[in-house]
Parts: sequence; structure tokens; C-alpha cells
Amino acid sequence: MMAAIAAAGQGHRVHLLEAKEKLGRKIYITGKGRCNVTNACSQEEFFSQIVSNEKFLYSSFYGFDNRAVMDFFERAGCPLKVERGNRVFPVSDHSSDVIRALAKELDRLGVKISLNCRAVDILRQKDGSAGGVLTDKKGAVLAQRVILCTGGCSYPLTGSDGFMLEVLKKHGHTILPPKPALVPFELKEDYGRLLQGLALKNVSLLVKDGKKKIYEGFGEMLFTHFGISGPLVLSASSFYAKKSCQKEVSAYIDLKPALTEEQLDRRLLREFEEHHNKQFKNALDRLLPSKLIPVIVKVSEISPQKKVNEISREERRRLLCLMKNWEMTITKTRGFTEAIITQGGVAVKEVNPSTMESRRIPGLFLAGEMLDIDALTGGFNLQLAWSTGYRAGNSQEPEAT
Repeated sequence: MMAAIAAAGQGHRVHLLEAKEKLGRKIYITGKGRCNVTNACSQEEFFSQIVSNEKFLYSSFYGFDNRAVMDFFERAGCPLKVERGNRVFPVSDHSSDVIRALAKELDRLGVKISLNCRAVDILRQKDGSAGGVLTDKKGAVLAQRVILCTGGCSYPLTGSDGFMLEVLKKHGHTILPPKPALVPFELKEDYGRLLQGLALKNVSLLVKDGKKKIYEGFGEMLFTHFGISGPLVLSASSFYAKKSCQKEVSAYIDLKPALTEEQLDRRLLREFEEHHNKQFKNALDRLLPSKLIPVIVKVSEISPQKKVNEISREERRRLLCLMKNWEMTITKTRGFTEAIITQGGVAVKEVNPSTMESRRIPGLFLAGEMLDIDALTGGFNLQLAWSTGYRAGNSQEPEAT
């Protein structure tokens, strides 16, 4: 939609083909239905959130950055607000208002729209350049330029099922294997089942492959029936996808990152002194969420019935280490149906970053999640879509149709 708006804004006749029955199905579900449009952070901060191919994005981002995106939607009749972490949402909290703003611009610029019309192949001219697309409903749709924005493999029911990546591979493009990213982890241990629904705030997560650090971060996480999720875990999954191939790695949770080991030890001593006649299982209620206590007690291997004043220094040290370094085993990520984004896709070395034109097929432009670009959560991935889509549409030569 953004590519079509940018191209039509250049004065071109544009035909937008949408595989589904309505526009913007993936936008509709983003941000839990609120649509985190972009992030209002500084440009330096923005690029620090890019996981794959940061330099490739310089041209497209600086040509249509987060401020430009916010101005675009405000002018199109979708007032925005900035929330915690510089996340930008519609004032209404309805993603449908974002779609409506885009649809309004498409209509204003006279873009022709064909719904339920899926592109299944790229048409090539005798010189090898793009000459249109073959569709499942309308047959051949001819054009002097073609822009593909068909997404990765995440949330396939919205239309992004990775099909066009296979088509591009057939036409000579290198496709880096798509992987689920910004996605929950599955655990070998049964902590997920025992703690399902428990959210931990202000904790630290470290993910390591042997001695090699994959990710370290601070924030909020959630236990689910299969393992762990939440913002902190989703961010970790992108680095796991980048550096691992669905292999077992270790995760370490620091339940008290604001305290040093010495400070936590003093805190434990105070709690134990105050509750010296209580059983161990009943002496942690001011340190840990109630749902977590039985699990920590079990993992600590300290008898739950043991009186606090009988706990040895070694046992207290074991509890301290557990609270600062609770280890669990990640076996793999969940699949594409639960992944917010796809990592991998078209190799960016085969795309001109200044125009988004394919270096393999002249006249073919590529944008969005089908490229090997991705970022962390917070509105950054939608910004990549707006920026690359706008760049692709804005790069069309004056005679293009």
C-alpha cells in the first residue's frame, strides 16, 4: 500500500493486487490490534534496533524516516500518540484507522485495486526485465514496472506464506532460508506448564550457546504452557534465529537484577532472621511471586519443610545463585504461525538499496519483509516496511506505468 501510494504520488498509473479479500490484514493484527505504527526514537537508536542488514536500510530510512511516517498518517486523518518506549499508536487504539488512512490515500491518488487476486509468477520480457505478473484470477497483468511486497512466512493466514520467495528463487534470486523471529521459545524443562500465565517484570535474560553469548537483555517475560514468551524473550529469539539453527541452548534468568549478589545475600539474611521459625517454603513471599515460590524451592533442593534457622550457609548460597542465575534449556522456537516476523528472505546484495530494484531482474522492485531485513519489537519492523515500500514506489522513472 505504501509503495502504491508513493508511485501514484509520482504521477504513475498504479494497479495494486491484493491476494486476500481486503487490504491490510496483517496491519489489522499488529500490536494486538492497536498497530504499533513506528517508533519515535532518535535515528541512532533506531538503527541500534536493527538485527539484520542495518547498512542496507540507510537510504530507504533516511528517505522516509519515522518522523515522515508519523506526518504521513497524521495528514491522512489518523492521529497518533507516543507511549512507553517511544512506541507510536493511533490515538483510537484501533489498527483499522491505520488501514483506513492508507486506503483513503490510495483512493485519493486513483490507485486501481484488485482484491482476491494473487500473483503467482513474474512475467519477463525478451530482454529479461520484468513485464508484469501472472495472477490466479486475472491471468497476465502487464506493467512497465513491478513492485513485490508479499512478505515473509509469518502469519500465513494473512497472505504472507513465503510463496513468492520460491518464485524469486526460480528466477535466479538468492533466498536466505526463512526462520521464525520475534517468537516464543519452547523449554526442555516443565517450568512453562508449572508457571503458565506468570509474568515476570524487571528481570534479566541471558542466552548462551556453550560459552558464546547470543543475547542479553532486561525487561518482561511470560511463562506459557510450552515455555517462555513476552517482550524480552521475543527479542532474544531474533538473535537466536540469527546465530542458531533450532538447537538447544541455555537461558539464564536473573530474578533480582537490581541487586548485586552481596546485596541479595544481605536481603536473604534479613528475611531469614525475621522468619527464622517459619518453614522455608513460607519464607520467600516478600522476595518472589507466590506462583514461583514452589518451583524455586524445588529447584533449590532445600527441603520445603526445613525451618529457616536451620538452613546452612551453603544452602543459602545455592538459593542466591539460583535467584541470580536460574538456568533453563531452550530447545527451539515456536513456528511461523506464532512468529511476529520472518528472518531471512531475498539476499540484500541482490537489491539496490537506493531504489529497491532487483539487481537480477531489471524493472522488478522488492520491499518489506520478503527482504533479509528485520528488527526488534517496538514499531521498528513496520517502519522498515513503510521506508522500503516508499523507496520502491518513489524510485519509479517518470515514464513508468
